[in-house]
Amino acid sequence: MSARLGIVAGSGDLPRRLFEACRAGGRDPFILALEGHTDPALVEHVPHAWIRLGAAADGFAALRDAGVNEVVFIGPVRRPSLTSLMPDVRAAKFLARVGMRAFGDDGLLSAIVKEFEAEGFKVVGADEVLSELVAPNGVVGTVLPDDAAKADIARGLAVVKALGALDIGQGAVVEAGVVLGVEAIEGTDALIERAGKLKREGPRRGVLVKAKKPGQERRVDLPAVGVATVERVAAAGLAGIAIEAGAALIVDREEVARRADSAGIFVIGVGSGEPA
Repeated sequence: MSARLGIVAGSGDLPRRLFEACRAGGRDPFILALEGHTDPALVEHVPHAWIRLGAAADGFAALRDAGVNEVVFIGPVRRPSLTSLMPDVRAAKFLARVGMRAFGDDGLLSAIVKEFEAEGFKVVGADEVLSELVAPNGVVGTVLPDDAAKADIARGLAVVKALGALDIGQGAVVEAGVVLGVEAIEGTDALIERAGKLKREGPRRGVLVKAKKPGQERRVDLPAVGVATVERVAAAGLAGIAIEAGAALIVDREEVARRADSAGIFVIGVGSGEPA
């Protein structure tokens, strides 16, 4: 029998997809729901416990009481201020040891993974459980990027890798070689909206590029796109989306392909060093 999986659930649809995949595969998952982040509808009638983000001791206890051996982190979580976090003694000791302001997202998440491992849990990546969501190489759908878009993809990958090396973000929007915006703490949706206001008028141009950070702890916070991303990119007047094949997730791939084709935009998985 597989080890019981604990799902530390952030926001969005990915936690639900992971839970359903576990159930379909014969696993009995347990959800650790985060107050203010996890969708309450996700945990109706399923094994779960609610904790606030700073209650580390309660979280570890809930996972152990549920018989959890493996843990997966999935879904975005807004980074709180230290004041709003209100850490318990266990969390306060962690923050005192590693610091909070000294880390970007990846640094902090890597430290959290190590803390879970020190507590005896095996941390697994969402892509290990949801392998069907991992972005493939090539186009998802039928729309292909033209040469101008391919050049923007190459530029975007270089920008995102530079951002990632500084642990800043995982996305950028590029139009005709010009960087319209980069992703930081505001997230991808805000980046797309901002870039859409800056792009030139006329036919669809510009590309959203998302890739993992160099050396990123891939068991947490892999880049992800879904139907909502496609809709926002289309509304912003961009030409398409490029994501790193094998290192990003596409939620509901068939529907993403259908919506992208309908909107006339491309979605493509690319290698980190090549545009298409």
